[in-house]
Amino acid sequence: MKTKVLQIIGGKLNLFAVLVALISLHTGCNEEIADQNFELLSSHGNEKSGHKWEPGEPQQLATGLQGGSGSSIGPGGALYVTEGAVGRISRIDPGTGEISTYASGLPPYIIGIGGAMDIAFIGSTAYVLVTLVNDPNLFPTSEVNGIFRIDGPNSFTLIADIGAYNLAHPPTGFDFFVSTGVLYSIHTYRGGFLVADGHLNRVLYVTTKGEISEFMEFGNTVPTGLEVSGNTVYMAEAGPVPHEPQSGKVVSFSPKSSNITTVASGAPLLVDVEFNRGRTLFALSQGVWDGQMEGSPAIPDDGSLLRVNSDGTFTTIANGLETNLFRIHK
Repeated sequence: MKTKVLQIIGGKLNLFAVLVALISLHTGCNEEIADQNFELLSSHGNEKSGHKWEPGEPQQLATGLQGGSGSSIGPGGALYVTEGAVGRISRIDPGTGEISTYASGLPPYIIGIGGAMDIAFIGSTAYVLVTLVNDPNLFPTSEVNGIFRIDGPNSFTLIADIGAYNLAHPPTGFDFFVSTGVLYSIHTYRGGFLVADGHLNRVLYVTTKGEISEFMEFGNTVPTGLEVSGNTVYMAEAGPVPHEPQSGKVVSFSPKSSNITTVASGAPLLVDVEFNRGRTLFALSQGVWDGQMEGSPAIPDDGSLLRVNSDGTFTTIANGLETNLFRIHK
């Protein structure tokens, strides 16, 4: 599936972030993949073109990605995007939109979603989250769901077999059918990684040596995007079907407490959360679910970028985004 990247000028935002469309993801059928990617750039506009973009105004940066999903800013300040359909990591020059292959050879998705799902950097080393390439009950293969370190353009090392961990440690309290989980996002934390599972409703902690432990578990809330500030973790929740606005939340928690605090709520299908350099928190909403079936996307042109307010509400920064789900990344 061809995807594209847009840039959206975010008014007073002093940040360099990325919105990348992802698959529709919740406890239930996870069958829809998004067909657009978005990039959010700083408020200074496109200086090279001489155009001062208005707040929220989208501009296409790149197109032609094959099932683009997660992303991160990495070496050289470039944008690195996972392409799950073809098992590739692409590098996008934020100034020109030029796309080049950073690494290839990862297992592509086999059921229309998953594969290389998200990417994070520790220093200049990239780590890729791979999901839905093997499930012994639904689609058995020899591939592994987990975290891979990129060693070269065509060389990878498996760091952690999260699929095997999930098989050995199933959750309780809600129904699920993908036993290996749906690994939605990865974020660096304390020298290792946090991984949000949007199907098994938990966040795992994974060391660079492959040790896996449960960091926090949830009910049927559908964890999606992650952000970290100090020891505190911020997480978006898409909420279960029918994805009512009251179940779309940004929550926070820490390793020293089992308490989960609601930071803001009231937006349907929240799928990511991110701080900018001014420490303002932002979230992304897919929009109003179309109600047709589990796994179907929101209605067209209904995605939005939101600012999290101190009173627990949201303010819309940009809307009318034609996507299924999004990611943002500094």
